[in-house]
Amino acid sequence: MTNIALAIHGGCGTLPKAEMTDAEWAQARADLAASLRAGWVILARGGTAVDAVEAAVRVMEDSPHFNAGHGAAFNADGEHELDVSIMDGATLAAGALCGVKRVKNPVSAAKALMRRGDPLLLAGTAGDAFAEHEGLDMVENEYFSTERRRKNLSSMKIRELVGTASEASEAEKHGTVGAVARDVQGHLAAATSTGGYTNKPVGRVGDSPIIGAGTYARDGRCAVSGTGKGEYFIRYCVGHEIASLIAYKGLSLKQATDTVLAELTAHKIGAGLVAIDADGAIVAPYNSEGMYRGWVTPDGLVHVATHGDVEMAGQA
Repeated sequence: MTNIALAIHGGCGTLPKAEMTDAEWAQARADLAASLRAGWVILARGGTAVDAVEAAVRVMEDSPHFNAGHGAAFNADGEHELDVSIMDGATLAAGALCGVKRVKNPVSAAKALMRRGDPLLLAGTAGDAFAEHEGLDMVENEYFSTERRRKNLSSMKIRELVGTASEASEAEKHGTVGAVARDVQGHLAAATSTGGYTNKPVGRVGDSPIIGAGTYARDGRCAVSGTGKGEYFIRYCVGHEIASLIAYKGLSLKQATDTVLAELTAHKIGAGLVAIDADGAIVAPYNSEGMYRGWVTPDGLVHVATHGDVEMAGQA
């Protein structure tokens, strides 16, 4: 188990602590820990980084606490349009879907598309049809709904009417889940899944399904999964930018991620990410009030956090 590594995020712009009960926060942290364990067991048994990030993201897609899968944000028409991507750092193979409405676990559909090889990205009903053809679990769009997301949509509709939409918190607007991993062979992988932002225009596509923006993995450099305002992650090519700073300027992972995050922060762009380098070092920087996040240390201990506090959640 030399230098296997795993880190996850459940989105930046975490709710203020007063917005949920202690029991709800505990459950959210438990879901983060479950995500880490699902990915870690694969790595510990010699499995691939790709399979590990898929497994970790699936757990968060199934949880109502995160903006992906069950728990996804509503678009302006009160529907869910899901975006996702996965990338194999060993081969640069990738698969992505945007605007799908019926795939229970979009990350598994993205992996299936990556295995197929071509095309890399499918949109809307084509993505749903592909997943169904692959025999993946399909659901009605209502499956993704939660009461908290309905309240978020109502709040954003009101803010839109009174002209205060720009004042909404990152937690009200955005949210994403993602995972990065290094396997025993030294290969890297990343995956990112999201429902987009609350009250987004129908058909809007963010950075999560865009390789090089919200998701990027390349052996010898790093694996990155981002969270925040997707339009800016696309403009800055955040994932690829971090990898390029490592490859061409010789920066460490921390230096590279800090450099990119500082540039986003200077433009008042809420953002966060998790990343792993070629040696298995992990970083999880963010500039918002909090970020759902977690990682497993080399001794197999699970760590999860929502705000500034970090909780040890037992053995992986």
